[in-house]
This record gives sequence, C-alpha cells and structure tokens, in this order.
Amino acid sequence: QVQLVESGGGSVQAGESLRLSCEASGSIGSVYAMGWYRQSPGNERELVAEFDRDGRTNAAISVKGRFTLSRDDTWSRLYLQMNNLAPEDTAVYYCDARVLTVVTSYDDWGQGTQVAVSS
Repeated sequence: QVQLVESGGGSVQAGESLRLSCEASGSIGSVYAMGWYRQSPGNERELVAEFDRDGRTNAAISVKGRFTLSRDDTWSRLYLQMNNLAPEDTAVYYCDARVLTVVTSYDDWGQGTQVAVSS
C-alpha cells in the first residue's frame, strides 16, 4: 500500500493562490499514476488533474490555465499549484495514487486537505 499525506490547504480570498503538496510513502515503486481530486458538499469526487501512466497530464477544463500539476521523479511527491482561485474551487482536495500489483490495480487515497475560497 501507499500512504499519502496532503498539506497546503487553507482559507483564501478569490484571486489568491495556494500550493498543495502530497507526500507518498510505502510501496511507491508500484505507483504508475498520481493525481488530485476534489469533493465539495453534495457533489461527487471529481478529477482536478493527474499524471497518467504515460506521464501525460489530464486536467479538468475548469482548472486549465489556473492550476499546475508537478511531481518529483520517484512518485514520492506530488504538487498542485492553484492560482486565481475562485469560490467554486472550494472543496476537500484528495491525493490519489494508482498502484499496480501482479494481479490488479487499485487506488490509494490521502485524508484530504480543505480549500476554502471566499469572494
């Protein structure tokens, strides 16, 4: 399993920035993709941005041009630079690691970090 710890959330005004960090430990050698998801009250968890297994970046349309995803070379750290935040970005942000084993693949999740944006 992979343990994930998010940090960097907080309360900001619209237009401000935050940088989320995700630190991975455990079986990171089995990780083949990582990303950030978010969930706001009453809504399903949705993809924010991810590195897929081919190293390509996929991002939600709503964050393109504002959010930037980056990572280190070993899948041990994942970052999300969020600029020009808007109230609709308010959510709990979760780090996700996709793990490949001999028989299956699965997702490990962090506990989440709250982002609150006021207008």
